[in-house]
Amino acid sequence: MTCPASPEGIPKGAPAGTPDGIPDGFDFTDPDLYQHRVPLPEFARLRQVAPVWWNPQPHGVAGFDDDGYWVVTRHADVKEVSTRPELFSSHVNTAIIRFNEHIRRDQIDAQKLIMLNMDPPEHTRVRQIVQRGFTPRAIRALEDALRDRATRIVAGAKAAGSGDFVTDIACELPLQAIAELIGVPQHDRARIFDWSNKMVAYDDPELAITEEVGTEAAMELISYSMNLAADRKACPAKDIVSRLVAAEDEGNLGADEFGFFVLLLAVAGNETTRNAISHGMHAFLTHPEQWDLFKRERPATAADEIVRWATPVVSFQRTATRDTELGGRRITRGQRVGLFYSSANHDPEVFERPEVFDITRDPNPHLGFGGGGPHFCLGRSLAELEIRLIFNAVADAIPDIRLTGAPRRLRSAWLNGIKELRVSYA
Repeated sequence: MTCPASPEGIPKGAPAGTPDGIPDGFDFTDPDLYQHRVPLPEFARLRQVAPVWWNPQPHGVAGFDDDGYWVVTRHADVKEVSTRPELFSSHVNTAIIRFNEHIRRDQIDAQKLIMLNMDPPEHTRVRQIVQRGFTPRAIRALEDALRDRATRIVAGAKAAGSGDFVTDIACELPLQAIAELIGVPQHDRARIFDWSNKMVAYDDPELAITEEVGTEAAMELISYSMNLAADRKACPAKDIVSRLVAAEDEGNLGADEFGFFVLLLAVAGNETTRNAISHGMHAFLTHPEQWDLFKRERPATAADEIVRWATPVVSFQRTATRDTELGGRRITRGQRVGLFYSSANHDPEVFERPEVFDITRDPNPHLGFGGGGPHFCLGRSLAELEIRLIFNAVADAIPDIRLTGAPRRLRSAWLNGIKELRVSYA
C-alpha cells in the first residue's frame, strides 16, 4: 500500500483525516490492492459517509504533479460528472487515473490523441466518424461469423480437456471480433493480441513487462494500423477501414487517427470484454444456480448482469476545468476526479441487493459501459453480442465446466482483470 500524503497535500474543503472503516494510507488506485480484490467494503463505507472523498497520495505517485484525487462513489455522482465534459475534462490529464510514477508528462500528453482522452468538439468529430463501424447493421453483419468462431473456440478448449479459461476461451472472441471488424488478416491476429497484453500489463511484475515494453507495443500497433489505413486509402475495399479512412464527403480519419483508434479498440474492446467473460464464468461457477438457470433459459438480461458484476474498468478520471461543487464538496480547478464504476454498480440506492449475482436483474442501469455522456461505450452492442455468443457456446458444448483453481488477478491500478482461471472442460 502507498503511504498517505502530507497534511498540506489535502485541499481546502476536503475533510481532514480518514473516515472510519478506511485504513490510513488507503489508496483506491493502488495496483497491489486490485491484485487481490476490488475494495467493495471500502466503497460502501464511502458511499455512506463521504461519497465524494479526497484520497491523498504521495506527490507524483500516479504520474501527475499533484497530491491526490477525489473518489466519486455514488451512481448519481458518477453519472453527473460523466455527462458534463465542459466541467470535467478527459483531455487535461487523460482518462487514465494512475500511470507509473516515472512516466514523463510528454508521454501522458501523447495519449491525448486517443478518442478516450478527447473532449468535445474534437471528440464529437472523431466519434461521428468511427461510429459508422458500430451501427446495428454493422454489428448484425458480424453475428454469424462470430457465432461460428465462438463455437470453434469452445470446441478447441473442450478437446484439450482442461486448461486456462482466460487464454483458451475468454480472450479469443473479443480479439477475433476486433480483427473481423477492421479486417486484420488472420495471420496477424496473434500480434494484435500480444501488443494488447503488453500495453496494459506493465503494472504486473509477474508478467515481466516494463512500461517501456508497453510503450513499444503501443507504437508497433499504431504503426501497423497506420499502414493498414494507408493501404485502404490507396485501394479502398468494402470494409470498415475504408469507410473510416477513405470515405468521400463524409469526413474521414487520418492515418494517425486511425492508428490511435485501433489502439483504443485493442484495450477498450479486447481487454475489457475478455475480463467481463472471465469474471462472468467465475461468477457462474461460484453461483451454480445461476449457471443452471442460464443453461436452461438463456435470459437476455444475462450479459448486462455479467458486465455489472465484473465492471472490467474499475475507474477512469476527469479533471475539473473550473471550481465547482459535487456531493457537497468543493472541487478546485485542476483537481483530478476519479469515477469509480465498481462502486456505482454496487450502489444500493440504484440496485436492489447489489451483492447478489442475478442474471435476471431488470432493470439494470449499470455503468459498466460508462456513465453516459460523450464517452459512453461505442462498442456496447458488440460486447454484449460477444458475451452472449460465448456463453451460449460454453453452455451448449461444455455445460459441466468446473473450476480447478482460484482466479489469479492482474495487478493494475484501474482494470479489474483476471489473468488465469483454471478449469476442467469435461
